[in-house]
Amino acid sequence: MAANELRVLLADDDADDCLFFKEALEELSLSTRLTIVNDGDQLMKWLLKNTSRLPHVLFLDLNMPRKNGFECLKEIMFNDKLKALPTIMYSTSSEQDVMDRLYQNGAQYFIRKPSDFLKFKRVIHYSLTLIMQETSLQRTKNNFILTGESYFIKPETI
Repeated sequence: MAANELRVLLADDDADDCLFFKEALEELSLSTRLTIVNDGDQLMKWLLKNTSRLPHVLFLDLNMPRKNGFECLKEIMFNDKLKALPTIMYSTSSEQDVMDRLYQNGAQYFIRKPSDFLKFKRVIHYSLTLIMQETSLQRTKNNFILTGESYFIKPETI
């Protein structure tokens, strides 16, 4: 395992979506290590067990059994050992009130799951690039929602 490897944690209960995510990540020109959990309870247990070596980023599905993404996000933000973890919410939902709540509750970004693989790969690449470049810049509501159409990446970089 490389020292500069980006540790990515995915919390999603849909096996097809997990495979889609894994394949997109594998095609990127980034060194990553993916860990997958399949529900909110598993996620919180994994995070609490690994507080000394948290992932660099968490991709958190909104609709999961046992504990949904909203509940997990709140727990993460109220835990001093977890609240600095960049959390990217993602869902098929595009309801403005949902996105507003996620922003207010501390999510770093929101991705509406695209069904097109290239767009999905682009938005994953873009979000990881943003996470790796984060400094003290405050996230704003204007850059909270990431889509596969919101930027252009040269094909050879993804």
